[in-house]
Amino acid sequence: MNLLENVISRTDSYKLSHYLQYPPKTTEVYSYWESRDPDPSRGQMFFGLQYFLKKYLVGKQVKDIWEIQEMADFLNVHMGSTDLINASGWHHILDDHYGWLPLRIRAVPEGTYVPPSNALMTVENTCPKCFWLTNYMETILSQIWYPTTVASNDFAAKKILRDHAALTGADPFVDFKLHDFGYRGSTSPESAAIGCAAHMVNFQGTDTIGGLLLLKNYYHADTPAGFSIPAAEHSTITSWGKDHEVDAFRNMLEQYPNGLVAVVSDSYDIFNACENLWGKELHDSIVNRNGTLVVRPDSGYPPSIVVQVLNTLGQAFGYTHTDKGYHLLPPYIRVIQGDGIDQEMMTAILYAMTEANWSTDNITFGSGGGLLQKVNRDTYRFAFKCSEVIVDGERRDVSKDPITDHGKKSKAGRFSLIEGESGHFETVPYDESLGDNDLLVPVFENGKLLVDYTFDEVRARANTYL
Repeated sequence: MNLLENVISRTDSYKLSHYLQYPPKTTEVYSYWESRDPDPSRGQMFFGLQYFLKKYLVGKQVKDIWEIQEMADFLNVHMGSTDLINASGWHHILDDHYGWLPLRIRAVPEGTYVPPSNALMTVENTCPKCFWLTNYMETILSQIWYPTTVASNDFAAKKILRDHAALTGADPFVDFKLHDFGYRGSTSPESAAIGCAAHMVNFQGTDTIGGLLLLKNYYHADTPAGFSIPAAEHSTITSWGKDHEVDAFRNMLEQYPNGLVAVVSDSYDIFNACENLWGKELHDSIVNRNGTLVVRPDSGYPPSIVVQVLNTLGQAFGYTHTDKGYHLLPPYIRVIQGDGIDQEMMTAILYAMTEANWSTDNITFGSGGGLLQKVNRDTYRFAFKCSEVIVDGERRDVSKDPITDHGKKSKAGRFSLIEGESGHFETVPYDESLGDNDLLVPVFENGKLLVDYTFDEVRARANTYL
């Protein structure tokens, strides 16, 4: 038996002991998940819970008694105790709940953009004997911080791109302006797939195939949610030798005579490549080709390099102007900057282009580590906290408020999330009478998925916040 697939292992080690630590006669633990980001202007785009539910919580999670025993034997050694794991609790789930997890989860619809300090998800046990299970599952459920963070950062990036597009008279459709190059820089194939899927909420360009398959398998995206194009890397250019770089470039144009093709052009001298190889020797082939060549610089300080590349290509191929008066290369040639790109660098490049009078239409960005790896749970200060318990039949509101950091003060009670007429979100005491006006929707109960979003729904919902 693969212990990695055992539901008992999907928690932090110290949580194994928590079932003994709650007050006697505890029958319910209710917890919630939120961002404690102190910046009210940075909202969070909720995404990824459905994947974690389907993969790790839905259906029969406790299979048989041997699964419990094998994990108990392993963890008791790990924890230095002969009887620490809550074996009777897991046997109860197996025997009385047929291995299905007695939990209820409510959450905002995926793709919803919510300001910080609002409840995005609530979790509670549905069986009084399983009060310990709510926060036992904090570990796996809290991992939605990652897709939510990627989707949130992307939403901010998309707004920046749209603002610069409007400023420079560019096309407001920017869904292909930020391309996912993050697969090789991710910590695992699963993290790359999750991050790519989150990126697809706001954009449509990716080279991470796993993310598209995740969306197909878990969000009904039978048609790929993202797209890519043929592109060179340094090995396919340098293998021709420095003296034959132009032949490597020509081969790219001949092998892909139609559509978009991207060619890394800084293997030796990006400026010579733009001025002489692309701009002179291959000029007519580019102009007469049925598609668009995308030139890729890949080293140096991006803001100055991008502007210099645009200036050089503009001298070689000419340019027109947008209705705002900014330079625009002919439609058969564009630039992609894929080195060193995070939100800060992307913004710096856009400002440099604006100062040099170049339209946003001329460029696309590719991002790897800056997109999928330069984030953590504290990027938006996500936290999962208990806010209510029932002890000996008494309902108690509970919270924390450390004297050393009041920013970590947690909420107390049970919650509903409402949206006012002005689009203002507010977490309020739970009110069953709110009905459909409560944005915390039941999505999981007793091992069953209650809502099954399509990715088209998620993406459409996200677009309404632009």
